[in-house]
Amino acid sequence: MDFRDLKFFEVIAQEGNLARAAEKLFRTQPALSKCIDRLEASMGAKLFEKDGRGMRLTVAGNVLLSRTRQMGLMIEDTAREMRDHAAGLKGHIRLGCVPTLAEHLLPQILHDMLEQAPEVTIRLGVAMNDALLAGLRGGEFDLVVGPMLESDQEFVSEQIVEDQMVVVASKQHPLFAGPYTMADLLAYRWVLPATTVASRQWLDQTFDRNRLARPQVHIESTVLNMILPVIEKTRLLGFASNANLRSPDTGLREVVLEQTTMPRRMGVLYRSNTYLSPAMVRIAGLLRLHGTSLLRE
Repeated sequence: MDFRDLKFFEVIAQEGNLARAAEKLFRTQPALSKCIDRLEASMGAKLFEKDGRGMRLTVAGNVLLSRTRQMGLMIEDTAREMRDHAAGLKGHIRLGCVPTLAEHLLPQILHDMLEQAPEVTIRLGVAMNDALLAGLRGGEFDLVVGPMLESDQEFVSEQIVEDQMVVVASKQHPLFAGPYTMADLLAYRWVLPATTVASRQWLDQTFDRNRLARPQVHIESTVLNMILPVIEKTRLLGFASNANLRSPDTGLREVVLEQTTMPRRMGVLYRSNTYLSPAMVRIAGLLRLHGTSLLRE
């Protein structure tokens, strides 16, 4: 089996179309057809089936795609490890982070990295936890800083800090004129992340458990922290980390309800089978060392 055939197979699977794959790989369609034939002969199973004008993976094809991606990551890690042995504390880190920690935690961590390892370069991606995990799984990120995962053998999680997700509103919001309950929150529209995000799922399920309708979303955002100023100036409600309320300049206030307070453990996550470069070990160590104190300042 030729590893080049496997890489071609991965692109064909992603595109679902030989013509598009040929254009992307600068190969002819007949050459890619022969690649598929060789792999199917080697595996003893069909890898694709027709799907309209395109093609889709069979069960065997999906297994091979997963294994191909794992092999690609292993080869990439091996090459990086060899370079690291030659170069010392240098290299490149692809770091993913949830918005709250990117704003309140990473500036000091990145400052420390610049002082301790000035030859290390970093590509930072800020997104919600669903996109970060997909990127970590697919090799887009080396490390992710975000919510801890429970008993997921695919990833290693190391806790660095705890915070709480709470309902937030403008300090001038009518809710604060008197007592309020969870049901009162439904009189207003909300700013929330997508339903694939863990905090949104928790909030929706909380209203379900209390036999209430789910919040009515007016703005759905992939990066909620950027929208917080909108909540400060309107009657919209949001669900955000209480770290956003610690600034003396904030125009936000917590809508205090025990039922809608979500404890959250945040950590450093990486693939369980990945190679941790010296640079990755250094930045993970800084996160563990300073995470709690920095977020509580």
